[in-house]
Amino acid sequence: MGKRIAVIPGDGIGVEVIREAVRVLEAVNEVYGLGLEMVSFDWGAEKYLREGVTLPEGAVEMLEREYDAILAGAFGDPRVPDNRHAREILLGLRVQLDLYVNLRPVKLLDERLTPLKGRTPEEINFVIVRENTEGAYVDIGGVFKKGTPEEVALQHELTTRRGTERIIVAAFEYARTHGRRRVTLVDKSNVLRYGHGLWQRVFWEVAERYPELDATHQYVDAMALLMVQDPASCDVIVTTNMFGDILSDLGAALIGGLGLAPSGNIHPGRISLFEPVHGTAPALAGKNVANPMGAILTAAMMVEYLGEADAARAIEGAVVEAIRRGEVTRDLGGSLSTEAVGRAIAAHVRARAG
Repeated sequence: MGKRIAVIPGDGIGVEVIREAVRVLEAVNEVYGLGLEMVSFDWGAEKYLREGVTLPEGAVEMLEREYDAILAGAFGDPRVPDNRHAREILLGLRVQLDLYVNLRPVKLLDERLTPLKGRTPEEINFVIVRENTEGAYVDIGGVFKKGTPEEVALQHELTTRRGTERIIVAAFEYARTHGRRRVTLVDKSNVLRYGHGLWQRVFWEVAERYPELDATHQYVDAMALLMVQDPASCDVIVTTNMFGDILSDLGAALIGGLGLAPSGNIHPGRISLFEPVHGTAPALAGKNVANPMGAILTAAMMVEYLGEADAARAIEGAVVEAIRRGEVTRDLGGSLSTEAVGRAIAAHVRARAG
């Protein structure tokens, strides 16, 4: 039975890279007979500036009712200084669909891409499981006496037992189902005693349910050091919203940059949203030079989530082949356009099947 995919290209280079991700999905759809139906939505800055609409009324309910997954680009436009549309579309979908798992693979595809001397793809292959709906990003706080010498700003971090337990369980389940051996909790519980103390208690309780897996702990500063000095020791990292955001960008640097970094915003068993982690890069928009590989690898994550592991591996293999042949954009040392890279990867998908 086919799957319906809602495609939301977004703004800036998002439109260009998602176009190439769809091109590759069409190739894998053809080769593997997945029965994917992709429907595009124009939600983004242009629609907001033209109509004042961010997420149309009833959009979330429609997506839950009629679609299996969402493939989204980047959101943000300098013509909308407060980025209201981006916040309401992307964060609105994350919150309203309760996409509590932010999954960020850190997987080196070619040793030439990492800035770490002498490291191989076998040594840089781990995943960050980031809590996606709580923490410091819930926008709880305020400013008192703004603009005066006595100004006070309060920014609260929200931590609930339910939210903490379900993300930690998700990390252990990911490790179990993907043949991983270790789950590491990353926090700052030596300083943030209350919220991160809750993470500590819940983590060790959950770890007892998975005796076949190693459970370890690192403070976030030590984890950042370890990711650079000894990435082979990293396996499955579970952490808070803010720390996951920071560490995953560091992880992207280890594999060649944000242009190669995929992610998924997931509620296991329900409609989930997949997006490359880079921004809209207004200076590059419309020039056909942005790297589409992060978007294409994101599409592979989505296909795997939908139960098509062979097709997902084919997409990743096609990306690896393009990198090996030097069929890359200028950020990776090549000279191809966004479209040319997408066409090359789609061709490799078809060739691998042949």
